[in-house]
Amino acid sequence: MKQYLELLDKICREGVVRGDRTGTGTKGIFGYQMRFNLSEGFPLLTTKRVFMKGIIHELLWFLRGDTNIKYLVDNGVHIWDSDAFRYYNELCVKHGVLPVDMDTFLQAAGIESPIEGYKFGDLNHVYGYQWRNWGCADGRTIDQIANVIETLKSNPTSRRMIVSAWNVADVGDMALPPCHTMFQFFVAEGKLSCQLYQRSGDTFLGVPFNIASYALLTMMIAKECGLEAGEFIHTLGDAHLYLNHLDQAHEQLQRTPRKLPTLRLNPDVKSIFDYTYEDFTLEGYDPHPAIKAPLSF
Repeated sequence: MKQYLELLDKICREGVVRGDRTGTGTKGIFGYQMRFNLSEGFPLLTTKRVFMKGIIHELLWFLRGDTNIKYLVDNGVHIWDSDAFRYYNELCVKHGVLPVDMDTFLQAAGIESPIEGYKFGDLNHVYGYQWRNWGCADGRTIDQIANVIETLKSNPTSRRMIVSAWNVADVGDMALPPCHTMFQFFVAEGKLSCQLYQRSGDTFLGVPFNIASYALLTMMIAKECGLEAGEFIHTLGDAHLYLNHLDQAHEQLQRTPRKLPTLRLNPDVKSIFDYTYEDFTLEGYDPHPAIKAPLSF
């Protein structure tokens, strides 16, 4: 994963310090691209341990079209808890409702709340909704993932195999506007490649997660379409480190990358929508110890 470490190093050396919505401050650059050849191994960071369970469950959650954290909470994945709770509290203020505490909120995920039309844990029209149920003005919905798969099977040289999460009409009402905003597929010589555009990347905590998630998505779609996995290309807009992650970034840069692991998909699963967590097997993952870093919201 030298590609990732080169990004980390560039931000540390050349990044500009700026303010941000969290009040923490960032050091970052604008415009950067990394390429990962998926035939060389699964691009899971080895210079610190990455939460693969969370990566798999979040991707399956997106592919379900789900926008409530209940599925994640039920499976021990809490990466969206804070965003969901913050959004809930904003709605409580707007509707004059007294909020419950975080533990009660999580236990009630998926249950109707006193706020009309809102279930505890809802995030509104975030990724899963846009991927699977993009709303049209005439009331129709569009399943972008299913459409891309159908196009890959029927017209693999198409230049229109794009999935967008940046729905301008919905952005203002989402719990969190999408950071990974759109991705495009490309087929050549029997291999499927994917390029992601990410408008904003938390380089220490989020970007390793995003690399692995989209590499996995590419592998899953390639398998269904009878293709080999080619490249994952990751294009970043605002690539930044939070100022309270700089020491951890320097610590990681002192570590030597280890051999990439292999990720195997259950060959019996035919549709991308039928996978469960147990259908993925990670082999040969031997990372350096995790590096703890504070969260910034």
